[in-house]
Amino acid sequence: MAINSDPSAVDHVDIQTDIFGDDGLLRSGLKLNHLRMIVAIEDSGQISAAAEALNISQPAASRMLSEMETILKTSLYERVARGVVLTTFGAALARRARKIMLELREASREIGELKTGKGGSVFIGAVTAPAMSLVVPAIKQVRGAFPGIEVNIQVETSNVLARELLAARHDFIISRIPDDLNPRLFEVQEIGIERACLIVRSGHPLLKKKVASLEDLPQYDWVFQPPGTLLRRTVEDLFIGHGVPLPENIVNTSSLLLTCAIICQTNAIAPIAIDVAQFLAAQRSRAADVRILPIDFEINVRPYSLITARERALPPSARLLYDMVLAESKKIGGI
Repeated sequence: MAINSDPSAVDHVDIQTDIFGDDGLLRSGLKLNHLRMIVAIEDSGQISAAAEALNISQPAASRMLSEMETILKTSLYERVARGVVLTTFGAALARRARKIMLELREASREIGELKTGKGGSVFIGAVTAPAMSLVVPAIKQVRGAFPGIEVNIQVETSNVLARELLAARHDFIISRIPDDLNPRLFEVQEIGIERACLIVRSGHPLLKKKVASLEDLPQYDWVFQPPGTLLRRTVEDLFIGHGVPLPENIVNTSSLLLTCAIICQTNAIAPIAIDVAQFLAAQRSRAADVRILPIDFEINVRPYSLITARERALPPSARLLYDMVLAESKKIGGI
């Protein structure tokens, strides 16, 4: 069964009229690349990074910004210590430009689906635990009923996923809203609590104990997600809250594969979601060397949610997968 994007399902605002008025800006020379540039500037806060994202030189990016300011007859950005920040006018243009880019992406998606007869494409992001416990079962159901749907998944930290959602690269995400982003930009429905554990290799010295306590852990090497990520902060807060010194020998990586490789070959310890740890421990491979370390404390991470961008309707294929993820969360006892 083919599921094609329905233009009536999208929250339509007359975007072209809102931005371009009577086409005056178009006649003045505002181009699609200008819109891409202002969105890239808002996302990165740096002209050099925006230029890299658009695969152009920094001088070319600066010229494009100058052209936009000439066309709009106002300043669009200000230089700050670490890059640039958009003015009120720049932010307004970026907001509208982002909607235009989204509409063009949806138009391309819809036309492609009509040409191929496929069931549609869905772009989602998720943190690791719900990716395994919710997304995988939901995909299985969707593919069984609608085999033509193509699902694209990015597994990353909440910080990355939320920004990808705002950049219209995902239809929805399963994560948390980062503290430095305005929650009013999102529609949020909490669906589960991520329970984490500690993993070690088979034969690790701590497995000789019945249970390990926090005091047993700082002397070993650790593999953490990058600084500032939620699971890492949760574990660090446990150490601090109990007056136990933080581990000193740390490897930082967001790669689960590299984490497992280090764990299996050293006496290092790593915190990961329980769902992931149980999956790894059950595999008939080198990953089976991973063991869940019995501990006398709990590691409960802040609840995760189904998140969409406010005022952006889901296309039918994405709505179908969204609803199945939500149903799966209720089945396994989410919030």
